[in-house]
Amino acid sequence: MNAIELSHINKNFGAFAIQDLNLAVPSGTICGLVGENGAGKSTTIRLLMGALRPDSGTARVLGVDVSSPAFREAKEDIGVVMDEAYFPETMNAAQVGKMMALTYRRWDMGLYRQYLRRFELPEAKAFKDFSRGMRMKLAIAVALSHQPKLLVLDEATAGLDPIVRDEVLEIFNEFTREEDHSILISSHILSDLEKLCDYIAFIHQGRLLFCEEKDLLLEKYGILTDTAEQVEALRPEAVVAREPSGYGGVRCLVRRDLAPAGFQLERPTVEDIILFLVKGAKEQ
Repeated sequence: MNAIELSHINKNFGAFAIQDLNLAVPSGTICGLVGENGAGKSTTIRLLMGALRPDSGTARVLGVDVSSPAFREAKEDIGVVMDEAYFPETMNAAQVGKMMALTYRRWDMGLYRQYLRRFELPEAKAFKDFSRGMRMKLAIAVALSHQPKLLVLDEATAGLDPIVRDEVLEIFNEFTREEDHSILISSHILSDLEKLCDYIAFIHQGRLLFCEEKDLLLEKYGILTDTAEQVEALRPEAVVAREPSGYGGVRCLVRRDLAPAGFQLERPTVEDIILFLVKGAKEQ
């Protein structure tokens, strides 16, 4: 079963539109949603959670249509962390836990306190006095403490220092060791997604350009750094995008299956691929 299914989703805002968006995230996997600012990542997540209604198309989460009355019940199984954490300013973490116990039927107060200790969050300090990083850690603790099957994370690691961010990624990995647990995470920190994700979905100007297994994606492309003459000798369709390199050379993203045998291609990172694909789209 797919944890998430978006089928032919369209949403027009006038100056910007989500166009024929199709995305499936298999149950038990982690999918990273990437794209530049304004590409449509947060809009996609809001459509997925029923906070926005599409003009056309359907969205299903954990097998439930998000437009149906049954989705309200399904939300018990979804932990959500948006790019800003919102709790009453005067509440402290202990009071937030008591409020959540009245909100979720499967709220686990013991687990919540474990996360507060693990994240070194003070129970008595008012939320208004939390730093951005502390606020995000509290939101993550809440999202994990009502025993969800799906985590939907929109820039959930933003504002965390590298050490805490690494710990949070490990917690997300632990979460998906259960076969029916899944994660959709958007982030600008592509190195995090490369470490964490099974799938990478790339959205650009409201269109999903691809959703592929990360390992297959990294095998699909290579980086060639050579002279302009050598690059010109390649088949045009082999070169996805290019940029100047030092001493008059050229650095480009190449499709391995279209490159001649014997060319020395570096293994790209996810960030390399995304940046070159954006560059290629702008050149078209």
